[in-house]
Amino acid sequence: MRQSFESCKEIFKSKTTFVLTTHINPDGDGLGSEVALALYLTGRGKSVAIINQSETPAYYKFMHALFPIATFSTAKHGTVIKDAEVIVALDTNSAARFPAMKELVMESRANKICIDHHLDREEFADLYLIDEKAPATGEIIYNLLRFLDGGAITKPIAEALYAAIMTDTGSFRFPKTDVETHRIIADLLLHGADPTEIYQKIFEEGPVSKLKLLGRALSSLSVVHGGRVATMVLLRKDFSETQTAEEDTDNMINHAMSIGGVRVGLMFIELENGVKVSFRSKGDIAINALAKEFGGNGHKNAAGARIYGSTLPDVVIRVTERAVAYL
Repeated sequence: MRQSFESCKEIFKSKTTFVLTTHINPDGDGLGSEVALALYLTGRGKSVAIINQSETPAYYKFMHALFPIATFSTAKHGTVIKDAEVIVALDTNSAARFPAMKELVMESRANKICIDHHLDREEFADLYLIDEKAPATGEIIYNLLRFLDGGAITKPIAEALYAAIMTDTGSFRFPKTDVETHRIIADLLLHGADPTEIYQKIFEEGPVSKLKLLGRALSSLSVVHGGRVATMVLLRKDFSETQTAEEDTDNMINHAMSIGGVRVGLMFIELENGVKVSFRSKGDIAINALAKEFGGNGHKNAAGARIYGSTLPDVVIRVTERAVAYL
């Protein structure tokens, strides 16, 4: 990783205009990593734009106060992406994860950098900073900034990185969370990150409609395969009747994993043109392998997939039946 950091340092030093992006439907890790890197680069006199395919979820919009985050429009951002000297994709190792922007990014002559912690990268970048052992991309960004400048961590950067690492570690309880993670968090607290305030902004300021949607998900809960697999299903009408959106399902699958004896959790969300599946597992069950069977990917214990050309009932049956092979 040190050699990759050195290469990144040379690019950052020699280039002036940067575009940062992350995956569709961005989460706290992608957004926090973008904002932290953008703050660092602008502090060094660089011109930086964060452009994401999807709009920032409401509970992460406090990050806009740290750094502006634009939602992609070809008319507004086509030239910006084309003219950038450096394009950095964060928290994704595949250009397919920002499909509306993919063609522009691939056609650009910019230096392309991928910073991520997921498995099975797609070859699209010139430089990869990938640490599959890291629990969050935010941890990689922290180590990169410390490598670039020992005094790089300001209060706004600390806030963005705390949000990134806290959310992607499930509030520091997921398997890859280790001693190093807690050391990094301690340093972020020393630099001004307020854990209570950040947690409240993300998890405790949502609308009542989100809780109503959670109620729909919990009412659909089913435990199968001898109590080892839990499933939840949300229909399109559940969203329309509660006036919610797909982004409001973030972390709902974790409720299925709170049941004693459950080793695998599956959440099925009916989309306009397909089905989104969230996969979770405990211990040594490599649930990302199951996700791959259906065109998805992710971490060993947390993954996702979007399945097109099949009905919701069909997807529920096929995925649930295949889950047995991983128990």
